[in-house]
Amino acid sequence: MLKRVKHWGPGVLLLAPTMILVGIFVYWLIIENFRVSLTNQHTAKPSNKYVGFENYSNLLADPNFQHSLWNLLILTIVFLGGTLIFGFLWAWILEQPAKGEGFFRSVYLFPMSISFIASGVVWRWLLSSLQTTQPGGERTTGLNRLLDSVGLGALQNDWWSDPTWGIAAIAVPAIWQLSGYVMALFLAGFRGIPDELREAARIDGCTEWKLYRHVIFPQLSPVMLSAVIIIGHMSLKLFDLIRAIVPDANTYDVQVPATLMWVKYIGSDYADAAAIGTILLVLVALVVIPYLMYTSRAEKR
Repeated sequence: MLKRVKHWGPGVLLLAPTMILVGIFVYWLIIENFRVSLTNQHTAKPSNKYVGFENYSNLLADPNFQHSLWNLLILTIVFLGGTLIFGFLWAWILEQPAKGEGFFRSVYLFPMSISFIASGVVWRWLLSSLQTTQPGGERTTGLNRLLDSVGLGALQNDWWSDPTWGIAAIAVPAIWQLSGYVMALFLAGFRGIPDELREAARIDGCTEWKLYRHVIFPQLSPVMLSAVIIIGHMSLKLFDLIRAIVPDANTYDVQVPATLMWVKYIGSDYADAAAIGTILLVLVALVVIPYLMYTSRAEKR
């Protein structure tokens, strides 16, 4: 017994503070959030009356929540597609032998170092559809003004204020901020492909397109999967960016479950807010857990 204590004791003492903090501030809060979602606490007054999954069924039947899920789907598709395309292109450019790779790699990665709140404030102005009244008349601001100044006024639009595609405009700053991260993933994938494979394919008469199609793209498939999982689950957590760009969290056209949860919370509808939080947790788990299982099995092989 004493030998076991001496063997395991230091490790347990080292991990105990972290395990306690994670247990309290992560897992206990998840359990408490789920408990609240099963109650009828729709006001600031505490309630211990349990209503089962009634809040969940009401949410799924709520047109506002359905609309927020649709917006989330559009945001995820545009965000995921944009980061994969630009990330791959930048990685492909940097993979070519050229000078200044380190500089451009730093430039592409720089947006990642900026918080979503800080970048969101800047992008709120850039994506503004408002017109400012000047002594000489009304003038547009942000990207609309830039488009007008270079003779592309026909491309001016309402950006996030657009009732149809406003949520897609929200994905633009997210793509700008995280394409560099996807670029780093693809660049590492490119560098991990042995030169012998490329040389053997060229000796066999492969064109560049066939080389990429039959050799490089299959080798990059694990990187692609990692990028899809990481960016996909991050799209569920873009609350801070949306909140920084859109002044009113209750703006219907760009409402997503995370912002709707905030609206419910500040309105003291704690039960519905907790239910939305639980649904978001389940969505993230559905994305992340299969990926973790896949990587775990791949490592064992």
